[in-house]
Amino acid sequence: MNQATHADATTPQPLALDAAALRQKYAQEREVRLKPTRNEQYIGTDAGFDNLVDDPYIDQPIVRDAVDETIEVLVVGGGFGGLVCAANLTKAGIGDFRILDKAGDFGGTWYWNRYPGAQCDIESYIYMPLLEETGYVPTEKYAHAPEIFAHAQRIARHFGLYEKSLLQTQVLEMTWDEQARRWIVSTDRGDVLRARYVFTASGPLNRPKLPGIAGIDRFKGALFHTSRWDYAYTGGNASGGMTGLADKRVAVIGTGATAVQCVPYLAQHAKYLYVIQRTPANVGERGNAPTDPAWAQSLQAGWQRERMRNFNGWIEGVKSDSDLVNDGWTQLFYGVRAGWIPTDGSPLTPEIAMPLAEQADFRIGSQWRERVAQTVQRADVAEGLMAWYGALCKRPAFNDNYLPAFNRDNVSLIDTQGSGLDEIGEYGFTHAGTHYPVNCIVFATGFEVGTDYSRRAGFTVRGVGEKTLAQHFENGMRTLHGFYAHGFPNLFFLGVGQNGVKPNFTDMLTEQVEHLVDLIATTRRSGGTRIEAEASAEAAWLQTLVDKSQMARAYLTSCTPSYFNDEGGDLNKSWIANNYGGGTLEFAQLLQDWRERDDHQGLSVD
Repeated sequence: MNQATHADATTPQPLALDAAALRQKYAQEREVRLKPTRNEQYIGTDAGFDNLVDDPYIDQPIVRDAVDETIEVLVVGGGFGGLVCAANLTKAGIGDFRILDKAGDFGGTWYWNRYPGAQCDIESYIYMPLLEETGYVPTEKYAHAPEIFAHAQRIARHFGLYEKSLLQTQVLEMTWDEQARRWIVSTDRGDVLRARYVFTASGPLNRPKLPGIAGIDRFKGALFHTSRWDYAYTGGNASGGMTGLADKRVAVIGTGATAVQCVPYLAQHAKYLYVIQRTPANVGERGNAPTDPAWAQSLQAGWQRERMRNFNGWIEGVKSDSDLVNDGWTQLFYGVRAGWIPTDGSPLTPEIAMPLAEQADFRIGSQWRERVAQTVQRADVAEGLMAWYGALCKRPAFNDNYLPAFNRDNVSLIDTQGSGLDEIGEYGFTHAGTHYPVNCIVFATGFEVGTDYSRRAGFTVRGVGEKTLAQHFENGMRTLHGFYAHGFPNLFFLGVGQNGVKPNFTDMLTEQVEHLVDLIATTRRSGGTRIEAEASAEAAWLQTLVDKSQMARAYLTSCTPSYFNDEGGDLNKSWIANNYGGGTLEFAQLLQDWRERDDHQGLSVD
């Protein structure tokens, strides 16, 4: 199903695009979007908007007594990272654990993000974890949010995790007890948990952020973030049916991955929709389709891991006989990273390779802009929706209904060209001196990245000598392999940061969990109870990251501002530049080699 091969260049392709002109255009577009305030241009929900992070999905609050327990493992986070972690602990015979989440159920991002049109942007057959273990095959190539949320619940039931869960529970503080060699964890429910090991799996994008627009606190209409969709106001559900908007003028602020998915639904149901854009997204073809029952029946044991490996190979530019996923992701990454390499034996010096790679990037951008021109009927609107930055400068979006929405008579693009809105008033917003009355504002503005760790995590972590993790990360993240921090024994970080980052986050999390659970299991078998990164190993890893990220840093320097490059600021605090630059396949091999040496290099284990 969906297998294909990719054509290779047999000779260096001619430099058909005007590279100098495109570099200049990209630089101009970047410059108008640079803001000296960087991340400070946003505000948190704690700036008078606490209601925007309340849980609107709880039917009945969980009533329980406070828990006072000594356990082997605590998993903080009930999304796919936490679920995969708990599942692997169970497989390893480590059943003495708790899994905790502030939400009312498992699911993580799929518990919170129930906005209309929400779906995975990675193929569901490789994105939804533990499919073979739970005996499930998704109903479509790119599953929608309700199905993904239901799968999270399926995993929890399959591995008996509801019995081990503390839901609707927020960690307040974690403090290391050196004598006991345990983390003492307190919660807002009065719980005290003494855990030997702690996994943090709260996800990289979990704390909603808002634009710091003047007057944002004065708006008297409906106002909510996409991760807390207000169906009581809009009516309907994730599939649409928002009849409450039939007489409403709505503004959605943001044009990233979330807006690309929800804008078509808002356009269909609102009386009028304003889409407020700072920087346009690159939007490729989605091509969703129902699952072929015959294909599903033909699947053999191990099919999901094989499909994941195949996807990772194409993403890294490693050609195989067929591209099993064959979608915009594999075509984009293979095209940028390897599709331009000649196969006729021609020498490939840096002087030859660099312009070829740049032209491949330019061609993909040109194809995306041509798609806008062919889809959007009004030339001025189409021009505003064209992205002028490198193909890998921001996470691309794939959707077949976003661009056509701008052909509707009830939809207007407010292209601020990087400047943002002038202000928000009691009954609308103002841009370029013009006031636009609206009844409702939807923030599709994403989540905090690059802010204080304790702020994003929602709790304070105190390690050896009472040093906080926020202090340890004051000048940027500082870890070994992205998993361990010196001074914070038995604490393991899951997610992105100083490791190998895959577009398919759940596969990446699975790789991390398997590595770390194996470490815990081997430590337990040897009688050990304490695992800590050595300071020298941490420093060496930071240097490795710098050495390996030079190409990524050079690329990001020319990118439009985003969370990928610290909003055009300090690359040492950039999300992407401080991950392992050798690629995810090389990082996976690094971890495998580390395990096979069996010497715990860089760790103090006793």
